[in-house]
Amino acid sequence: MRHPIASILSSFILLLASTQAGARLQSGEVHVWQVQEITLAAARDYPNPYADVDCWVELEGPDFRRRVYGFWDGGRTFRIRVVATRPGEWTWRVGSNRDDPGLSGSGKFRAIAWSESQIAQNPNRRGFVRASENGHALRYADGAPFFLTGDTWLAASTWRLPFKGARAAVDYLPAEGISFEEAVAWRKRQGYNSISFISAFPNWAADEHGATFANKDGVYLRNAWEKFGHWAPNAKISTADGATTTAKDMHDEQGNRPFEVFADREGLANFDRLNPAYFASLDRKMQHLSDEGFVPFLETIRRDNAPSWKRYFSFNESYARFVQYLVARYGAYNLVFSGIHLDWIPKDFSLTADEFNEALTYQHEKYGPLPFGQPFTTLIDRSTFKAFGTGAQAPWLTMHTVGNNPRNHAIYESIEELFRLTPAMPAANLEPYYTGWNHSINRPGGETPEENSDRDNYFARAMMYGSVLSGALAGHVHGTGAYDVTSTGEPEGWRPHIWTALRYESGAQMQHLRAFVLSEGDRYQQLTLSSRDIEPRSIPEAAADGLDGWSFLMRTPGKDLALAYFENKAIRARMKGFAPGASYRWTWFDPRTGRWGPTLKLKSDAAGVIIAPPFVDGEKQAPRDVAAKISMAR
Repeated sequence: MRHPIASILSSFILLLASTQAGARLQSGEVHVWQVQEITLAAARDYPNPYADVDCWVELEGPDFRRRVYGFWDGGRTFRIRVVATRPGEWTWRVGSNRDDPGLSGSGKFRAIAWSESQIAQNPNRRGFVRASENGHALRYADGAPFFLTGDTWLAASTWRLPFKGARAAVDYLPAEGISFEEAVAWRKRQGYNSISFISAFPNWAADEHGATFANKDGVYLRNAWEKFGHWAPNAKISTADGATTTAKDMHDEQGNRPFEVFADREGLANFDRLNPAYFASLDRKMQHLSDEGFVPFLETIRRDNAPSWKRYFSFNESYARFVQYLVARYGAYNLVFSGIHLDWIPKDFSLTADEFNEALTYQHEKYGPLPFGQPFTTLIDRSTFKAFGTGAQAPWLTMHTVGNNPRNHAIYESIEELFRLTPAMPAANLEPYYTGWNHSINRPGGETPEENSDRDNYFARAMMYGSVLSGALAGHVHGTGAYDVTSTGEPEGWRPHIWTALRYESGAQMQHLRAFVLSEGDRYQQLTLSSRDIEPRSIPEAAADGLDGWSFLMRTPGKDLALAYFENKAIRARMKGFAPGASYRWTWFDPRTGRWGPTLKLKSDAAGVIIAPPFVDGEKQAPRDVAAKISMAR
């Protein structure tokens, strides 16, 4: 539950109220890591409060002293969301860039810890995620490991996964008419703790224009996903039969869009006039995710909305304002924040990485980092390091990622490069192979397997283990072919309906990856790159653009624990770099079922070499993919 703190103009009485029951808690006590809301009412109207008014609190508590910005929420209402990061006494004092008596005041509250039983009910009560001590992985604030296990529902912020205010049945199976709560419940049962989605799609609507279109000035307003079965009469780019689809409509459940739209400018959003009602709808989903123990990967916009933003507005200032709005509105939740969904950088349909970096750096310098320390990154089409650099080159960047180019063996070198960076940052693959999606950039080795076939699910599974054991120890995001969330009342086109994609086998197999990695608690966080110690690393005919025949290995510096993965067709390996003459236990792991095989006893030779056991039925070449844990016998 979220318990708001209301600052009521002149009296500034501390009021803690349940958002559902409205009950007052006179004790003034709140729990750590629980969203608190200070509500302000401006004394006067402003022409454009979104752009004209900044407000904040100076928040102080045990080992904490920072400025936390607020946001406009319609009319004269402004809100500032905060959390207490430790038990103890906390104070806040409102500030603003306006001399307005309604935008002032102060208060205090006492934060108390959660009990162990309460923490067990919701892991978000452990505190917000951040880098592990060595920088390579993620952990909760209390030190417990957090292995991101995510799914890709990029349009989940919209009506496409409607929030219905009703809990899912305990035995719910994805079907037509699926709600946001039902989708979350389904993935939670499968061990997920995150979903990736984009906050807003400002220029997208099911209108008279094509999914991709430029205005009369030649400026592209969108390069959107198609709303299959809905034709665009004014489309300038058409198919061979002279017709094309319009864009997917991306309003909320009440028809609200994230920004005002100019009446006479071909659907262009007014990026300097935000619509708070749209984000009030998103609030419900963010709160639900928090209540369910999820740590969402929240993105700003998809890159195709940015060309018109830069052409017609002061981009650095305007875009930074929007980024900061999302930080202010959702920065008191446990999340990983993404400054841009940069899945592709095509000419005309996107700004460059340098242009986004400039705007995000401007936002960072003007407003500072996320006040409660969560990771800040982007989704990317290659790697964040290749696109933005690291450290002073991109001061806002605190987590690295790789993305959708390529979805095969060639991406692993980029992940290893991220792992070797100094200082180290957590890394993850955010757009690996998408199960059930037939597209030219989603065909390892040129293959297009049937959706939800063994081969289709294998490709997704291979990228899970290959990515993590190449150094992406922050976790993994599953590629769901219905990332665009084709929903009720729409034909599926060449991407499946969301309820169909949620039932693909690879989605359920993500929980086995998490169990494998966490099988020794947080010890996986100490793993280092060791795949070069495998001989042979791959079969001679392994395709660089494929996903067959490679082997992966990461091992702790003390050489007492290693995790390995062997793709389909991989060869029985000779593995160097273990402790000389030491006894080890080798335990096979089935990534399809999550079952552990029998434990075998091995001994390294005098040079520290281990010969891997034969595969299934004594085979020297893997008939199917398999993982293994190698631990030193004590």
